[in-house]
Amino acid sequence: MGLGSGWRMGAGGLGDRVQARLASRARPAGALSWPEPRVAGDPVLGRRLLRGRLRIGDTRVEEPGRVIWDLAPEEPERAVLHDFRWLDDLAAVGEVPTRTLAQGWTAEWIARFGQGAGPGWTPELAAERLIRLLGHARVLLHPPGVGAERLAQVVAAHTRFLEKRWPSAPAGRPRIAALSGLLAGELALPERRAQALRTTRALSEEAGRFIDREGAIATRNPEELLDGLAFLVEANARLTAADLPTDPGIVAAMARGVPTLRALRHADGSLARFHGGCRGTEGRLDQVLAAAGRPSLNAGAQAGLPLHMGFLKLAAGRTTVIVDAAAPPMGPASHEAHASTLAFELTSGRRPLVVSLGPARGFGSRWRRAVRATASHSTLSLDTLSSARLGLLRPGQASAPLADGPRRVLVEAVAGSDGFKVDLAHDGWRGTNGLTHARILRLTPDGRALEGEDMLTTLTEADRVAFDAALNASNRLGLAFALRFHLHPDVEAALGDRTVELLLPSGEEWTFSHESEATLALEPSVYLEEERLKPRPAQQIVLAGRALRSVTRLRWTLAKGYGTPEALRDLNPRTDWDEEDE
Repeated sequence: MGLGSGWRMGAGGLGDRVQARLASRARPAGALSWPEPRVAGDPVLGRRLLRGRLRIGDTRVEEPGRVIWDLAPEEPERAVLHDFRWLDDLAAVGEVPTRTLAQGWTAEWIARFGQGAGPGWTPELAAERLIRLLGHARVLLHPPGVGAERLAQVVAAHTRFLEKRWPSAPAGRPRIAALSGLLAGELALPERRAQALRTTRALSEEAGRFIDREGAIATRNPEELLDGLAFLVEANARLTAADLPTDPGIVAAMARGVPTLRALRHADGSLARFHGGCRGTEGRLDQVLAAAGRPSLNAGAQAGLPLHMGFLKLAAGRTTVIVDAAAPPMGPASHEAHASTLAFELTSGRRPLVVSLGPARGFGSRWRRAVRATASHSTLSLDTLSSARLGLLRPGQASAPLADGPRRVLVEAVAGSDGFKVDLAHDGWRGTNGLTHARILRLTPDGRALEGEDMLTTLTEADRVAFDAALNASNRLGLAFALRFHLHPDVEAALGDRTVELLLPSGEEWTFSHESEATLALEPSVYLEEERLKPRPAQQIVLAGRALRSVTRLRWTLAKGYGTPEALRDLNPRTDWDEEDE
């Protein structure tokens, strides 16, 4: 969840504050029906919290024993702590110290903010907090606990607040979350159960708007689609547990979203990381897909290589390649969107190989801005000019929308006996210097080689005039470009004459080679994951040069070494959470 979902100023924020204080007077009419725990967290993160280690925006904290609400008070991103995601992770450990810590932080939140104060009273944050308070009630109530009467009062207050404020939540994930939280509260409170069917109808209508006919959402953020689908799956499960009928509209929205999520799933079970989305907590994607069932694919997914939410997936052998094959969102849906058109990610078995930098969510405004640039993705970029450009950052906004970018993106994809072939092109630089970026990708039937060709070219006489003007502006030195392949931090890379040797922790060996006049180099990069305390150092393969002619062509190959077997047992542990040396 982004910072934009935090404490909102202006009329919306004032309305939230007023209703939060009024809702704090609510009292339950009877004993609550505490649901079975459903929310899963990460025990590794829970143990790290027990040691007092976490990151809040730009600030890294290591203060064991401190109450979480006392930490980094100057950080605007501290508001996201009020979604209680940390409660998932502490509960996942299942030990006395973490249970005690969870109870202490929750009790302190109730004492400080339970009367409607603080930045956590927005519909989205309140809904997520309520879902977790209900889901982990047994942890919170275990003796000595926070007190059943006290916790029930908090649930009643949250439910009343959401009843009044859910319509003010921004459309999309925030409103889906608000309605899902409201439904959870109503089903837990005996006196509110009659209102649950009305809330279900509202959730059904919002789900129909959130996930369109093609199974896409406006932001094109894969993780946001996963979150929305998870809310819908959980809402259906609550209705079933309460012996209430499920809603056909919710079921239909899930059926549309599931094929898209399956198409955005890499071989290692993670999500493609585009347009502000992380890969997702390990195992969560498979858990949601399993709970949602296996609805039939939509009509567009029956033949050929279809686009899913503007992404194209190639899969052969142990290899998956996911390509951003559409223009980025614009306008209100683009505040977390990236200039990543034609970028791809490649995963082999359990091991990511070619990646993007990631969303930088929670790392502060400078990182969030930097990772949205084309240079932060595995594609071709022009020096200082992304394929899509940021607009103005207005007061009250956490990030700027995209204001300019590709108007046309062409895609032709075919599958044959010789593998997959994809032709792509975008015109994101045509208006500035007359150039079109074209990319051809070929994945062999066994998944052992990805062959690529990137081209900068002019298409019309007007394009050639614009390109010549750009050349003159550069004193005929040419337009600097770089073709980048960001590598996962676990990949070991060694630079040769015209090749780069790559070794994965699984033991797989890959080789990057090229045929071009560009200069090959290995340069520093980073890899950003929301759960980590700091960016992970990584490397990137860079083919750099200058466009001096109306056609510049770069051919390259990323292939497994001859000694790498078809089937390989990957028994080496993942090192994603090995931060003891920090």
